Amino acid sequence: MTIEDLPALQPAGPLGPSPVRPPGSVRRTSTLDTRWPGGFGTGLHIDGRARDLYTPADGRPPLVVAEDRLRVRFTPASRVIEEIESTPARSELALLTGARCGGGFRTRLAQALPRERDTGTSLYLMLDDLAAVSLIADFAETRWPFAGPGTHRVAARPQEGVCTGFMPGSSALSPDHVRKGGDRTRRVVPLPHPDDPAGWHELAAPTEPSMRRARRIDVTPGEVIGVDAMFQDSATVPEGGRRAVHEYRLHATAHARTGALLTLRAEPRILPYDECPLAVLNLDRLLGTPLADLRTTVPRVLRGTDGCTHLNDALRALAEVPTLVAALHRSAQE
Repeated sequence: MTIEDLPALQPAGPLGPSPVRPPGSVRRTSTLDTRWPGGFGTGLHIDGRARDLYTPADGRPPLVVAEDRLRVRFTPASRVIEEIESTPARSELALLTGARCGGGFRTRLAQALPRERDTGTSLYLMLDDLAAVSLIADFAETRWPFAGPGTHRVAARPQEGVCTGFMPGSSALSPDHVRKGGDRTRRVVPLPHPDDPAGWHELAAPTEPSMRRARRIDVTPGEVIGVDAMFQDSATVPEGGRRAVHEYRLHATAHARTGALLTLRAEPRILPYDECPLAVLNLDRLLGTPLADLRTTVPRVLRGTDGCTHLNDALRALAEVPTLVAALHRSAQE
């Protein structure tokens, strides 16, 4: 992986609306919307929604097989959980009250909700995203520089070597990287396809300052398991609509019996720095890994400058694909 590889890896631009659901598939969608009711610098609120939807192969109406809501409130000017609840309710969430969504949070999460982790629920997907979402929420401040009375929190600059984008010599480490690189965010369209309005769960439509992480995972079983996934980090903007700072699309196939990855390809679509796309060159290291092991294997194999923080999150989310395959088979039989 070298900077000489960059010309062939430039982000391809926004994906556009999601594809129409394939017959005989199951789709997981999730969104985590962040906002500051008291203005930037005050307590951060995160509202999450997730849904698993089965689309029968014979043209029957789609069936919701799982649905979760999540509400999290953070203490002002910090990433410490003050209140957390879900629908359906899980009493174990109380164990996360007082936890800081930074280093070590995912370990605490796995210890507090092992059943959610082991069964790959949509709630666990949202909980696993809390650390990253609460960290990048400040991107909204760059779109709404004067919103609210709160004191703005200045995000710390990532340290050299933490990821591909911050490899030694990276343009992101240059003091004038913004002037040199320009604004790499991109305007994005609504996620649902006009011909497939049921393809996403109900989406919030905030007009105030807000940040969103959205995920889609389409799974189609057969002789091999086919996976088409995407994720996007975007913010509302004063003129209306949304601008994204991160967007990836993933294509994968896996062995139908063992779940081992057979093929894996990532498309960088929107990324903030020149060097970010280099992480896709290391994906072959994951081939042969069982899908269910990706939450632990990805951070071990794609450490530091070998991985992109956000691409790693997208890859780790594929650990729940076996859960979605099982849900599809149960729904088809019923």
